[in-house]
Amino acid sequence: MSIPLPPIDFAAIAPQIALAVFALLALIADLFIPRGEKEFIGYFSLLGIVAAAVISFNLWGGEELTFQRLIVLDQFSLFFNLLFLLSAALTILISHNYLKEQEMEYGEYYVLVLIATLGMMIMSAGIDLITIFLGLELMSISFYILAGLRRTRVRSLEAALKYFLLGAFATGFLLYGIALIYGTSGTTNLQGIVEFLGAQEGSADPVMLIGCGLLIVGFGFKVAVIPFHQWTPDVYEGAPTPITAFMSVGVKAAGFAALLRVLLIALGDLEPDWSGILWTIAVITMIIGNVVAIAQDNIKRMLAYSSIAHAGYVLVGFVSSSELGMLSVVFYLAIYTLMNIGAFSVVIMLEKKGEENLLIPGYAGVGFKYPLLGVAMAIFMFSLAGIPPTAGFVGKFYIFSAAVKSGLIGLAVIGVLCSAVSAYYYLRVLVVMYMREPEGDVALRNQSPAVSLSITVAALGILILGIIPSSILELARQAVQALSA
Repeated sequence: MSIPLPPIDFAAIAPQIALAVFALLALIADLFIPRGEKEFIGYFSLLGIVAAAVISFNLWGGEELTFQRLIVLDQFSLFFNLLFLLSAALTILISHNYLKEQEMEYGEYYVLVLIATLGMMIMSAGIDLITIFLGLELMSISFYILAGLRRTRVRSLEAALKYFLLGAFATGFLLYGIALIYGTSGTTNLQGIVEFLGAQEGSADPVMLIGCGLLIVGFGFKVAVIPFHQWTPDVYEGAPTPITAFMSVGVKAAGFAALLRVLLIALGDLEPDWSGILWTIAVITMIIGNVVAIAQDNIKRMLAYSSIAHAGYVLVGFVSSSELGMLSVVFYLAIYTLMNIGAFSVVIMLEKKGEENLLIPGYAGVGFKYPLLGVAMAIFMFSLAGIPPTAGFVGKFYIFSAAVKSGLIGLAVIGVLCSAVSAYYYLRVLVVMYMREPEGDVALRNQSPAVSLSITVAALGILILGIIPSSILELARQAVQALSA
C-alpha cells in the first residue's frame, strides 16, 4: 500500500538548496585541501553565494506556499535572501587575509558561514513557528562555533561559551513561548494563528499573551535589545572580527525579519498588548546603548553598544506598526548591513598579527597616512550617526517619520536625541584619526585587495543610497506589500 506524498515545489526553496549543496561540497573539499591553501574553499563559497543570489533574483515576483504551509516564497523572503547573501559575501571577502594573519585557516570556517546564512534564509521564509525555530537554531549553532574558532585565544573561547550558554537559555524562552501559543491556538502556523485570533471575541487569552511575551524575550536575545544584551560586548570583542561583523548584521536582520512576520502579521491583533512593551524596550535600548558606548575605548565594544542602540531604532519602526514602519525597518536593515560591515572592514585593515589594534587611541594619524581609508571610515561613522547625505540619515528619517505619523511623537523625539548623542562617539573616532599625532608606527597589517573591495562596495553603497535611495526603497516596498498580503 503506497502512501501519497504531498506535492512539494522545490523551486520555491532553490536558493536554500543551492547554498546547502555548496556548503556540503565545500565540507568535502576541505578533506583534500592541505592547510595553507584553504583560500580556495572561500572562493568556492563565494561562487555558491552568487549562485543563490542569481536564483533569488530570478524568483523575484513569485509567490507560493509550499512544504505544507511551512515555507513561503514571496518578495519579503527574497529581499532578505539577497541581504543575507550580500553580508555573507562581504564577510568572506574580509576573511581571507585575516585568517592567514591570525593563523586560523580552517576550511570549516567558510562552511559554517554558508550554513549560518542558510539558517537566516530559512528564518525569513518560514511561515510556521517551528520552521522559524529550526532556521534560528541552524544559524545560532554555526555562530556558537565561529565565535570560538580562534582556539588559541582564551577571550575567544570565553566569548563562544558565554554566547552558547545565554543562547541556550534564550532558546528555552522561545520554545516555551511557542508551546504556549500552540496550546492556546492549536497551531504553530502563522496563518492559522491569524485566523484563530480573528475568531476571538473580547480580550485575548492570558496564556497567548504570555507566549507572545516569551517570544519577544527569545528574539530579543538574538537582536540584542536591552535587557537581553549582556552577551553582546564580550562576544563581539572575543570573536574573530569578520565573524563579529557578520554577527552584527546577519543575526540582527534575521531576527527582525522573523519578528516582522510573527509580531506584525501573526500576532497583529495583539498589537495593543505588545506595543507598550516594545515602546519601553526601544527607549531603554536607545538610551543605554548610546550612553554606554561613549565610555568605550575598545572599538569593537563601542560598535557592540552601537549595534544595541541601532536595534532600538529598528524597534521604533515596529512600534509604529504601519506599512511605513515596516518599510523603514526593512530599508534600515539593508543600509545597516553596509554601514557595520564597512566599519569592521576598516578595523580588520588595522589589526596586527597576534594582537589586535582595537583601542581607539591607536588609530591616531591613520586619516593622514592613509587618506582613502580615513575617508571610508568617515563615511561609515557619519552614516551610523545619521548625518546627511549618507544612507544612515535616510534610514533614520524614515523610521522617525513612521513614528510621528503613528502619533508616537515622544518616541520619535527620544530617538532623535539619542541619535544626536551617538554623534559624539562616532565622531570621536574621526577626531583621533585626523587630529591626533600617532604614538608609534601606523601601518596597515591587512592590505588585502578583497578587504579593500569590501570597503569600497560598502562606502559607495552608503553614498548612493543616501543620495538616490529610490531603487532599494522600491524593493523594500514590494517586500513589505508581500508580507502584508
